[in-house]
Amino acid sequence: MQIFGVDIGGTGIKGAPVDLDRGEPAQERHKVLTPHPATPEGVAGGVAEVVRHFSWEGPIGVTFPGVVTHGVTRTAANVDKAWIGLDAAALLSANLGDRPVTLLNDADAAGVAEMTYGAGRGVPGTVLLLTLGTGIGSALFRDGRLVPNTELGHLELKGHDAETRASFKAKEDGDLSWERWARRLDKYLAHVEMLFSPDLFILGGGVSRKPEKFLPLLQNVRAEVVPAKLQNNAGIVGAAMAARDGLTR
Repeated sequence: MQIFGVDIGGTGIKGAPVDLDRGEPAQERHKVLTPHPATPEGVAGGVAEVVRHFSWEGPIGVTFPGVVTHGVTRTAANVDKAWIGLDAAALLSANLGDRPVTLLNDADAAGVAEMTYGAGRGVPGTVLLLTLGTGIGSALFRDGRLVPNTELGHLELKGHDAETRASFKAKEDGDLSWERWARRLDKYLAHVEMLFSPDLFILGGGVSRKPEKFLPLLQNVRAEVVPAKLQNNAGIVGAAMAARDGLTR
């Protein structure tokens, strides 16, 4: 079974048809740059461009970097504030020729993909996936069941929004060494562990391609910490899964 998945990020919008039997893109994904400012109309145009690249005609799952409830976007930390309170699923559908669109939080999408096909598969207890990219997204699971829209990247850490200190963008913007960035990430993970006591941390986003650079430097976390297996495809796969589940409800 193939369903189309699109992952809206702070720097890029990427998507592809997804083979849901294998949990991976059926074709090489296509990516366009996220417009700046990332207005609803501009981003919707980017999503449509990605979908048109494949001449896709069926249902589509789309992720959003913020809280999403019933297709309405409630927060907008790394995109234009015009998203707040918007029926974004309806806007995206209109820009895609009224095709069915299922919209969900980006980290939640990555999390359900990792729990089904990746590093969280078959893991009981409390699992917390964190995506480290433009910001920090989070997906919290208890015995495989998602607690949606946790947005733990916005916890306060030393008087700052945590993602401004420990996201991968913070590393790049501050030209931080892996060692210095890992110390920040270590403090953030220890803080989250104090609050939720997870059995497993899964770290996703683009940085999951380089786990050897920072995982050995983490010292203050008791739980096991592993890189995401689906890496930067997790959001696309999870979006497609959500679209499939929306069709079967």
